[in-house]
Amino acid sequence: QVLLVESGGGLVQPGGSLRLSCAASGSIFSLYRMGWYRQAPGKQRELVAHITSGGITNYADSVKGRFTVSRDNAKNTAYLQMNSLKPEDTAVYYCNARLVMTDYWGQGTQVTVSS
Repeated sequence: QVLLVESGGGLVQPGGSLRLSCAASGSIFSLYRMGWYRQAPGKQRELVAHITSGGITNYADSVKGRFTVSRDNAKNTAYLQMNSLKPEDTAVYYCNARLVMTDYWGQGTQVTVSS
């Protein structure tokens, strides 16, 4: 069992930045693929970015060049640095940990981009 706790969401103006954090419990954090998903009102949850246990990253086209996913295995924490935020980035952002066929989810953190 893995407990994931997100933090760092909030209200930001267009063009601004936020950094989300996802703190994970457990002793095998380094083995998990860590991902960030988001869900806007009335839309399906979508993958934003993920980083494998080996450090390979993957991004949705809509965030490439603006968002950066990273991890610190010593701190059992994954991050999502979000720059040049747009109103369409407004959503609840969820942290995901995946090992083989098992997924764990955080409770989500709201990100609102508005002037």
